[in-house]
Amino acid sequence: MKVAIEELSKVEIITKEAKVAELTKEFGKFGITGMTVYDALGCGVQLGTQEYEVEKNTLPQLLPKQIVMVVLPSKEVDAFLEFVEKALYTGHIGDGKIFVTPVTNAVRVRTGEEGMDALKEGTLD
Repeated sequence: MKVAIEELSKVEIITKEAKVAELTKEFGKFGITGMTVYDALGCGVQLGTQEYEVEKNTLPQLLPKQIVMVVLPSKEVDAFLEFVEKALYTGHIGDGKIFVTPVTNAVRVRTGEEGMDALKEGTLD
């Protein structure tokens, strides 16, 4: 019989590279012990226009960003989002975007653990 799996959510944070180290060092407050960070190029609704530029871009200009992906219990998402928004907020163009999607399961390949058990520190055997 399969054990009920706690609801999980994936949070993807897209922001400037300079903000990532500052942001991720505080993740331990939420019990997050693992994350994936990768480089990306992209632009938002301003099409990559910098705040100091006089004219708005009419063609997309892809800017360097980083994406931080974490999976955590769905019940903790609201508090986590509040923390992330405060950490990233400058009030200027390019503060970033956050996407939240449901995760139906997580599996640690080495041990077969599922759900939150796959995301927490496990045994070394």
